Amino acid sequence: MSRGFRAPAPSSNLSKTLLAAIQRLGGNGDVGGFSRQKWRSKVMYCWLSIPLSTAKQRFNIKTAPLSSRPVLASARAERSISTASKKKKKKERNKSVEELVVVKNDKEKRRTRSEKEYEELHSFHQTESHVPVMLGEVVDVFSSLTLRSFIDCTLGAAGHSSAIIKGHPELECYVGMDVDPVAHAKARAHIDALLHSTHSSLKPHLLFKNFKYIKSVVGEIDDDYNLLSSGVDGILMDLGMSSMQVNNPQRGFSVLANGPLDMRMDPRASVKAKDILNYWPDDEVGRILREYGEESNWRWLQKKIVQARQQGGLHSTGELRDLIQGATHGTKGGRQGWIKTATRVFQALRIAVNDELNTLEKSLHACFECLVPGGRLAVISFHSLEDRIVKQTFLKIIEDNEGDGDVVEEEAGKRDLRKMRNEVNEKETWIRQMVQGQSGTILTKRPITPSEEEERLNRRCRSAKLRVIEKIR
Repeated sequence: MSRGFRAPAPSSNLSKTLLAAIQRLGGNGDVGGFSRQKWRSKVMYCWLSIPLSTAKQRFNIKTAPLSSRPVLASARAERSISTASKKKKKKERNKSVEELVVVKNDKEKRRTRSEKEYEELHSFHQTESHVPVMLGEVVDVFSSLTLRSFIDCTLGAAGHSSAIIKGHPELECYVGMDVDPVAHAKARAHIDALLHSTHSSLKPHLLFKNFKYIKSVVGEIDDDYNLLSSGVDGILMDLGMSSMQVNNPQRGFSVLANGPLDMRMDPRASVKAKDILNYWPDDEVGRILREYGEESNWRWLQKKIVQARQQGGLHSTGELRDLIQGATHGTKGGRQGWIKTATRVFQALRIAVNDELNTLEKSLHACFECLVPGGRLAVISFHSLEDRIVKQTFLKIIEDNEGDGDVVEEEAGKRDLRKMRNEVNEKETWIRQMVQGQSGTILTKRPITPSEEEERLNRRCRSAKLRVIEKIR
């Protein structure tokens, strides 16, 4: 027998059957002197001294001699039973794993809305071009507060703002901020229609500014409302792109649609995505892909982008998409693989064009300083880079200024962030932990995620995370 090969143990029923089949087909049952030609299948582990093609022909039931067919049929039946048993065990094992995943997901998904109320909320406050993300959860955050002043730092189509305005008739000062002129036009029409239908005397302030200027905005309207001295009761930041921006190919945000490489949130900004791809230093382009896109294949993509510069550069999202698809050809994942890579590249360029991460951390500190004691800041993020900054900045904020204050984690078993209602279906609560600091309380140690019904109806919300902080002093 050749080194490294051995015959199946004679004690095995399957092995005895195979040896009998070999003898009936003309073999002598001696399995010594094996060659390196594999015999018939995965289960038959012995090696015979005949070519593989001959073995397949001789040990096929249909072409085998009549005397050997019953034995081969018996061997195949034993193999089928063994395979079926393995498949059954694997299926049961996968089923148990799926059940564990479902239980885990149910615990992670903190439902705060019944499906009925969710649909009622969105049917009223969504527009044709945009669906507000986690609308019910945002309403819950501020429902227990008396809001006399509220600032929406990312106005969009005013889906969140209209729900807040409708739910708080005591509101005296409302400010909406956005740098997108298209969003301003839609938001103003939406809010004006709401105020007209409710006969409200509220005069909204819609400003064409980035939320990093929130302190100056509060100072501008301070003469009428004295916000600098009293503070703001509630502030909302929704960091995601609106559907209006994604669905417009001319903005350059969509991976699948063809348009110019723009990606500016503020049309007045000077830097575009094509400027970064065609003119910025090679090392800087690689850093953007690595840090802002968290792309593991950034070196190869950087090389392809540099090669594209020598051939005239990249000027449209379609050209960038084709470059990414070619650079990732043959990698795992197929079509979904290159689409995920393209999504990360587009995210990295958008963050760099709008300087999103640097602006975010400074703005979080500024927003918290503008709050009144007892006021709340709610932030919705859509990718890990944003959420990490929000989480770490909240922890920095609640620490004592001298750095010797204690941060205490408190269990808040079934404490609502909203007023309880009489309906049974509306008695869903947030099970969460609070983090208590010297200057504030993080109401969501772990972020709140969209409910299952919202993910089913709005696929773009599935990566959203909501974090809330309340000011103490």
